[in-house]
Amino acid sequence: MAATEPISGRFGAYGGRYVPETLVPALDELDAAFRDAWADPQFRDEFQTLLRDYVGRETPLTEATRLSEVTGYQVAIKREDLCHTGAHKINNALGQCLLAKRMGKQRIIAETGAGQHGVATATVCALLGLDCEVYMGSTDTVRQRLNVFRMKLLGAKVIEVESGTKTLKDALNEAMRDWVTNVRDTHYVIGTAAGPHPYPYMVREFQSVISIEAREQYLARHGVLPDVGIACVGGGSNAIGFFHAFVPDASMKLYGVEAGGLGVETGRHAAPLTAGSPGVLHGSYSYLMQDDDGQVIETESFSAGLDYPGVGAEHSYLKDIGRVDYVAITDQEAIDAFQWVSQLEGLIPAFETAHAFALLRKKLWAPGTRVLVNMSGRGDKDMERASQILHL
Repeated sequence: MAATEPISGRFGAYGGRYVPETLVPALDELDAAFRDAWADPQFRDEFQTLLRDYVGRETPLTEATRLSEVTGYQVAIKREDLCHTGAHKINNALGQCLLAKRMGKQRIIAETGAGQHGVATATVCALLGLDCEVYMGSTDTVRQRLNVFRMKLLGAKVIEVESGTKTLKDALNEAMRDWVTNVRDTHYVIGTAAGPHPYPYMVREFQSVISIEAREQYLARHGVLPDVGIACVGGGSNAIGFFHAFVPDASMKLYGVEAGGLGVETGRHAAPLTAGSPGVLHGSYSYLMQDDDGQVIETESFSAGLDYPGVGAEHSYLKDIGRVDYVAITDQEAIDAFQWVSQLEGLIPAFETAHAFALLRKKLWAPGTRVLVNMSGRGDKDMERASQILHL
């Protein structure tokens, strides 16, 4: 059974802190501040009130009737795409920015890949009157131009990262360097369930609202739990939030879907849980894509939000104990599913979420199997790229 709270900052062997000494006091301060806030009914009430009145929670559970007809499964969808800003990312951004304000930190920095976390953080900073700077790889600023404009419109400064592969990994590197330099007045809102302790635990707690709602909604409607739950996995925040309340339910199989890129067998992918090995990246010990010398390997995915060589520590633990099955879906399979779901259900998923939907086409389960898919975000941000790929 999975640990509900990390022991000494670890989930099994994974997690911990591998950071410069200058960050240790800040991480200690953040850990103490989060635990204090999370135990404070006033903080929890403010968080829940804003989730309801600003984010739009609870998000619906939609019965996917046409997907069910085509696949033979009983498919339901948890609609995180209906959160304000269009994805689950705002659950965590809201929680961390409220915490930063409580800690007296006026300056907020964040990293972003697909731009959804950057938009969510910029949105909450506008709401709370905080200064916001977002690091984004220059490769991603091109493929997610709409979200770059949204961040700027919301008052955030977008800093293009030109180092390395110019994607999410490098944006996170630069944000971490900024935090080391400006730790006194700055809070770093990490958008994924990775990074040094307490981030994997804290992000999971803010995102667990997804599975808490979904479990209650499904039981109220069907009287039983789903047989299968599916979520896409990059760094892992939507997936860990979606899995968390279901982890104790041994009857329910959980699947995390990584970006298979051009195929895992080609080596050009972003699937560290499927084809990586444990190591240290961005302050945490977890599965990652690395060569025999421990150097991080370049990733490949058309989905900016999954184009990351590492993954959150708790996912590594859940893989090792066999509680979650992690699989990879190729770019082409995800693109096909993107169009398939759009035309069957009138729901346009984000490229990231399309990887999760693609698993429905793999014929892994018996007809009638009850399947719950987490729709982590909507595809508005991907329209320009989709039009270039599909040529409709």
